[in-house]
Amino acid sequence: MSVRLEKHITFCGQPARVACDGNCDKAWGQNARPRIDLSSNVDDFSWLADGELGRAPSCPGTFVGGQSKPPLVTGPSDLNKWCVGECERGVMSSPGNINEPLALPDFSRRVYNLPCRRKA
Repeated sequence: MSVRLEKHITFCGQPARVACDGNCDKAWGQNARPRIDLSSNVDDFSWLADGELGRAPSCPGTFVGGQSKPPLVTGPSDLNKWCVGECERGVMSSPGNINEPLALPDFSRRVYNLPCRRKA
């Protein structure tokens, strides 16, 4: 599946909107996705592109609020706390700003953590 999914949630008592590309087979999680460190700064890294990786594990061993990566996502109702707090493929609006545009990361190329490293 690779289709944009969106869901309205409550985050810290305020309405928010989350979105993802629905490509769960490539969702490793922020703490498990293979990456390359670019300097001695722990925040200076690049996550590998989808084409550089195989399928992600069905359970990468990370949890948010006791929830792990969902076993099967067929629609927005299947998104859980792991999807919002750990999945590197998803984004969330600022709490209370549900109408702001949500740009998804593009994993067809490496995704750089620091803005100064981002490629145009």
